[in-house]
Amino acid sequence: MITAKIIGAGGYGGVGAAELLLAHPKAEPAVLVDIENVGTPISGLYPHLLGHLDMPIVAPDNPSASQPVDVTFMATPDGVGMGLADGEIKNGAKVIDYSGDFRFNSPESYAEYASRIDRPPDHKAAHLLGQSVYGLPELHRDELSEETKVVGNPGCFAVSCTLGLAPAIRESIVATEGIICDCKTGVSGAGKKPSPAFHYPARYESMNAYRLAGHQHVCEIERELALLAGTPVAVTFTAQVVPVCRGIMSTLYGSLTQPISQEKALEVYNEMYRGSPFVRVFDGSASVGSNSVRGTNYCYIVVSIDERTNRLRVVSYIDNLVKGQAGSAVQNMNLMFGLEETAGLDRPAMYP
Repeated sequence: MITAKIIGAGGYGGVGAAELLLAHPKAEPAVLVDIENVGTPISGLYPHLLGHLDMPIVAPDNPSASQPVDVTFMATPDGVGMGLADGEIKNGAKVIDYSGDFRFNSPESYAEYASRIDRPPDHKAAHLLGQSVYGLPELHRDELSEETKVVGNPGCFAVSCTLGLAPAIRESIVATEGIICDCKTGVSGAGKKPSPAFHYPARYESMNAYRLAGHQHVCEIERELALLAGTPVAVTFTAQVVPVCRGIMSTLYGSLTQPISQEKALEVYNEMYRGSPFVRVFDGSASVGSNSVRGTNYCYIVVSIDERTNRLRVVSYIDNLVKGQAGSAVQNMNLMFGLEETAGLDRPAMYP
């Protein structure tokens, strides 16, 4: 069995990885690390795991936290992974980092990202950036192999927007200027925060946009789309929090470069994602929504041509905690160890 260490095990991303690994046929949690709730069984923190995973959380300085494992999931904030990754790799582990620490392949591109989140521009493990792979398998599957040592897991909004726009950008269906990403996320996207703004009465029946001055995931979206287009791409991105627990709905707009039928647009999307087991493409009349992907690693993409305004409209749905976080991490792990990409992940949503 592949042994896994989860650093930041007490957060939503950490427990999400633990849940998925419990159902995995070839991998299992071996050690759970966090700076909070030390000594507490994870099932004491999350009672739904009782009898399934009762392993205690250990502190980073506990000797068991340094035990060799095959893969380390870093479900940690920005700045943590870059300080730990080198040691994990030298100890024999592959590293999958949830933060933005390894999403960029040069100190310069990382510095641009860091400026958006008010972090120092210097990267503590800059020598690893050239080796890191951006962990969006649908676009970088060939780079995710048994030779890969470090992966930068993509941001949740970036997954939704990039997958929703990639076929249209690659085939030049839409212009690279004037693209709009109108994105709504559930409250869990903010993590386990004690902030009064995330207190239930403050969030109930309340919606708001945030980080209008520049969201950190824009760097990823524009970089990935530019690689497909072969030219710079700029998007207008608006992130909004809506009063649901989990899920992202991204409504994406682009101006058509030439007239195209609904059927042809669907053909372009289906062709690009033919070999991608977790992306499903639907016609504009399809009755799907965030509930269709809740708790799953799927991305549902609804494609619609608005002939009246000469625009492509795409609605992309993911679960921000699975395809937008822990699910992508396990999908990346599967590819890094030569396993079936769907191992431990191919399950339907729960309904209702």
